Amino acid sequence: MQRSKGRLRGGGAGQESWVEPLDGHDPVQAEEAGQLRYDDPWYDALASGWGESAGDGAQGPAVVPSARTEGGAGAAAADVYLEVQRSAAFQEVRRRYRRFVVPAFVAFFAWYVGYVVAATTAPDLMARPVAGAVNVAMAAGLGQFLSTFLLTWAYARHARLRRDRAALELRWDTQELTRGMDGGTS
Repeated sequence: MQRSKGRLRGGGAGQESWVEPLDGHDPVQAEEAGQLRYDDPWYDALASGWGESAGDGAQGPAVVPSARTEGGAGAAAADVYLEVQRSAAFQEVRRRYRRFVVPAFVAFFAWYVGYVVAATTAPDLMARPVAGAVNVAMAAGLGQFLSTFLLTWAYARHARLRRDRAALELRWDTQELTRGMDGGTS
């Protein structure tokens, strides 16, 4: 085991969590350290245990980080996002997304399941030669790769032509509305 500032590293079997203060004092137990700072850009809620079970199978109390803004601006920002979500422009962007994704998913999933079912239930069909040493199974397997790339290209093209501009306008409008609530600060 390696030592790091006088204590063992990588070894303990317990669930002890240490918080090392920046002022040079000895590390303290996380529970003793008090509240975590949520304004830390390196803070990762799931890595720190927020939102996970207590370890004994029972779900721990839900702790939701408070908004970083002062005075109720967090609640007002939530209202802005809810207003945008209910807007006709947002609903149109979601409708365009669903109109492409649902049929594309159904078609691609059916193609994939058809390939797997054919490979397991009709080995004679899949063993038929197509050209030289290439048989139906190889051609269909390569077709899976090709269809994946084509679907990715079609999705990116659809997003660029049908949704990106409207989504960007919604984003700018939302930022302007939330910026207006903060008194001109971002």
